[in-house]
Amino acid sequence: MGLGALPIITDAETRSISPENPTGEKGGGARAEPTPESPASLLGKGWKARPCITLEAGKVTTIAEIEGCGLIQHIWMTVSEQAYRSCILRMYWDGEPTPSVEVPLGDFFCCGHGLRYEVNSLPIVVNPVGGFNSYFPMPFRRKALLTIENQLESHIPGFYYQVTYTILPDLPDLIGHFHAQWRRSMTKREHPEHVILDGVKGRGHYVGTFLAWTQLSNGWWGEGEIKFYIDGDTEYPTICGTGTEDYVGGAWGFGGKTYSTLFLGYPFRRAEPGEVPRHSLYRFHILDPIRFKQDIKVAIQALGWWPNYKFQPLTDDISSTAYWYQTEPHAKFPEIIPLQQRWPR
Repeated sequence: MGLGALPIITDAETRSISPENPTGEKGGGARAEPTPESPASLLGKGWKARPCITLEAGKVTTIAEIEGCGLIQHIWMTVSEQAYRSCILRMYWDGEPTPSVEVPLGDFFCCGHGLRYEVNSLPIVVNPVGGFNSYFPMPFRRKALLTIENQLESHIPGFYYQVTYTILPDLPDLIGHFHAQWRRSMTKREHPEHVILDGVKGRGHYVGTFLAWTQLSNGWWGEGEIKFYIDGDTEYPTICGTGTEDYVGGAWGFGGKTYSTLFLGYPFRRAEPGEVPRHSLYRFHILDPIRFKQDIKVAIQALGWWPNYKFQPLTDDISSTAYWYQTEPHAKFPEIIPLQQRWPR
């Protein structure tokens, strides 16, 4: 759980699942037989014979299926950008019928708009070129199942992945399960608000927000506040921010700069001629989780300025990924919108 724990020797066992060891079993790696067309055909078995797979059109592929008690510690993936919004990453814990994680692949790793760029936070890292990394701890007591669904009508070759986990004898009762949910909406002038998360029931804590914001109006777009409605809040939230750039640790409209730090970031901005401006932002509540005992709702406003220095309600296109831990069972997520409604602008 940190540098201080590195000297501690335990009875836990480390395993890793990849195309070279699809089950993660002990001594199960590098057993694939190279095909005649494989780059490893002249070297034989044990020499990078199956480093990646193809995501078949319209199919769900199981990435990892782990029986028993354990903790996923690191996930690494890479694939072409066509998969970022067309493929859905799902995670199921302890045999639950509905996923605890359901997010388009790119958005889970803070790459919104179907585009590739670098992210250097603590839990999510995206390195050149398109190397996705997650360090969110993901505990499970009986079983973990990770899948990816390719919703395109064509195959996506060259999907590389590695899921590293530790086998544990048990987990403390107070351990929560990892969850992540994706939403997209077009804000309305009558009520310019995007709901990031709602309908959560149980006990837990909220640990992060990623926003892919497409600006559809001229001028400044980030005057809106984020609001956290906790444990029965109705009209008024318990936690209320002061502005969009403030929430991700910036100030005064970012001053035209981007940044990516351990917990806070504005890693991407693009406003090319002939395009609508696009922005990506993240805020990870690692050192300051937002705790709830019964329920939580998270929403953010979309506000700019009128020429008379009054707030202007904006009609912007906002996608979000919420990350949190909670006790199970969890409430079923809203159905994720279909592929044609997920295409980036």
